[in-house]
Amino acid sequence: MADILNIINWLYNELIPLSPMKQEYQQKLDKKFRLEFNYNSNHLEGNTLTYGETELLLIFGQTKGSHDKQEYDEMEAHDVAYKKIIEWATDRERPLTEMDIKNLNEVILVRPFWKEAITPDGQPTRRQIKIGSYKEFPNSVQLQNGEIFYYTSPSETPIQMGELIEWYRNEEEKKELHPVTLAAMLHYRFVRIHPFDDGNGRISRLLVNYVLLRNYFPPIIIKSADKKNYLNALHQADAGFLEEFVNYIAEQVKWSFEISIKAAKGEDIDEPGDLDKKLAQLKRKLGQQSNKKVEVRYNEDTVISIAEKVIMPIADAWEDILKGFDTFFFSRSVLISAPGTGKKGDSMSTAFKEFFSNQLLNSLGLIEPISEIKLIAGFQKLRLAGDSTSYNGGEVKFIFHQNAYEVEYTGSNKSISKLYDETLTEDEIKIIVETVGSWFFANIEKAIENESRNQP
Repeated sequence: MADILNIINWLYNELIPLSPMKQEYQQKLDKKFRLEFNYNSNHLEGNTLTYGETELLLIFGQTKGSHDKQEYDEMEAHDVAYKKIIEWATDRERPLTEMDIKNLNEVILVRPFWKEAITPDGQPTRRQIKIGSYKEFPNSVQLQNGEIFYYTSPSETPIQMGELIEWYRNEEEKKELHPVTLAAMLHYRFVRIHPFDDGNGRISRLLVNYVLLRNYFPPIIIKSADKKNYLNALHQADAGFLEEFVNYIAEQVKWSFEISIKAAKGEDIDEPGDLDKKLAQLKRKLGQQSNKKVEVRYNEDTVISIAEKVIMPIADAWEDILKGFDTFFFSRSVLISAPGTGKKGDSMSTAFKEFFSNQLLNSLGLIEPISEIKLIAGFQKLRLAGDSTSYNGGEVKFIFHQNAYEVEYTGSNKSISKLYDETLTEDEIKIIVETVGSWFFANIEKAIENESRNQP
């Protein structure tokens, strides 16, 4: 154990000259510790929010998923408790009290609730879980091997909690124990008492970080994926090998220092598995369509398919919109274009059908693949005295990428993207053509207003 503590001392001395780190580095590190700690500590106790849902809740104040309200509330409450221990640890004149620990329990459990329980004679029952108060009933547990592990009895709990706080204050004042050892022992002694009906595990991990932060160490994250090793280290301590648990906590402190040093140097602090978390978050931000796999990529057949199933319906729908403007102009023209080819006409739908059956099919298989197709409308001479202007009636552009196609259209600064095996919905087609039409209408109104101002 001395070796790992010496390594931690060395890491501590390496981090100190790098402090304070740049604000942007510190913010990124703080966010990582905050999200990892809240997610993993709650996950260890059965909370089912994903990492991405935890970030959405704590950073953006939004909820996603079909979880019980209690799970969202407890995650937010745990974040409040985490901020409390940071605040307490920063105040060097403020001692840790029993009331602080009761307050943590009250915060993380949010409100009283009912929980399934077992009577001393093994019968199932329900018990109300009170918050911020020591247990009134035994909370011993049955281990996997059938043995009963007895925590402190309800009658002895207040006495032992008072002794625990007194022990901690004395050890903190003497400064004989290494901060990692002190943090691990406080965690273990607290868990052996198990003073509350619920929330003991989460509070024990909050207390560990309180001690570490108070000694200018970074907080630790006990990963839910490492639950087996975590519990095994606690069982080793139960069997009299306390150094095994101290060593386990020390390994987590070593990780936190290494991440902190990387952050202070401006290096990447992402870990294996972080990319999976980010991809899951990106899927949630992009919506359900991002859950699909890319089954079809760009080729000649995909261009033909999109032309038939997407562009042609838009050409038909836009033609209906354009007809509504014909009465205001002397003439209308349309252009369907692709790199190296194109088709002019006076009807959008007719021109595209001719373009598809002639130019488009003939263009496929050439050296340069088709990268985009444009539908462009134009009008000549608004029916005003003396007007000879040509008017841009708008444009709809289809861009072909490797994995997906994109639709850009006049009047909007946003585009619509789809995988090649996805088509536009009727509502999306309506939005596209009506957006272009509204943009064109606004331009006509502006032209009429300008003409009125110029009248003598």
